Amino acid sequence: MRPSELEAFVPSWTIHLRAERKTAGTIKTYLDGVRPYLAWCVEQEAEPLARGSLQAWTAELLDAGRSPSTAKTRMQAVRHFTRWLAEEGEIDGNPFDRMRPPKVDMPVVPVLSDDQVSAMLKACQPVRAEDRTGLPSLRHRRDEAIIRLMHETGLRASECLNLELPDVDLVKGLAIVRRGKGGKGRTVPFGAQTAKALDRYLRVRRLHRLADGPRLWLGDRGKELAYGGLYWALGERAKQAGIDGFHPHQLRHTSVDRWLAKGGSETGAMAMHGWSSPEMLQRYGKANREQRAIDEARKLNLGDL
Repeated sequence: MRPSELEAFVPSWTIHLRAERKTAGTIKTYLDGVRPYLAWCVEQEAEPLARGSLQAWTAELLDAGRSPSTAKTRMQAVRHFTRWLAEEGEIDGNPFDRMRPPKVDMPVVPVLSDDQVSAMLKACQPVRAEDRTGLPSLRHRRDEAIIRLMHETGLRASECLNLELPDVDLVKGLAIVRRGKGGKGRTVPFGAQTAKALDRYLRVRRLHRLADGPRLWLGDRGKELAYGGLYWALGERAKQAGIDGFHPHQLRHTSVDRWLAKGGSETGAMAMHGWSSPEMLQRYGKANREQRAIDEARKLNLGDL
């Protein structure tokens, strides 16, 4: 089957993915794998349903400097597409069944220390003269509330951004994630300091021109807050705090590390962070695993006979 013939099935596959309630991000990830692969097959005059073609394309991705994780994700997208074609009877079986993706070495994501997080929160306090006019700053209060919420609950950046006003209960100290990764929802608790920061933000949010809208987080230029704005805003706080190479996802890794370090259960960590498999817990808890084991051994004092 020619690449153009397979390309004709992509719109139908997209409809199928939407019917399965895949998120827009997941669908984009799948399409970012399938379409470049079919385009490569056209350029190389390669048979798109041949195992050798997919292996060669994946090898080229790696040779071009793509990470093993990216190459694996794109190969899996193609395999997902051909599996759907086989299930729909459009092709005779999935030719890529049981193909092994590139081995991915999971990097250790550095977690933030308490001092670093405190420095980021301190950077959210107004210091410039124009901030001392007596008018509350939406940007400063918003960033503090976001940092505290993500650090305490381990929300993904997308989950945090998608929160709406009814999803946050300051009295009960609960935030509802309507749809997390994989379409799963959950409820996460937060404490008094985070509730205070959220309340201070919500009070100044009422002055925003989009205050009547449902989105919890709003920008300081009269717009809703998008991922790019979140990434930039928290990156600036990290820069002011002297933290190099910061990424918002570090707050999630830090949340897991703190949970485990303080004696939280693994099942609790999985429920809190929206995982159904312990594999992800092992990945996220990798950074300070040895130090936690040392601390636990000190408490157990097994040499005391």
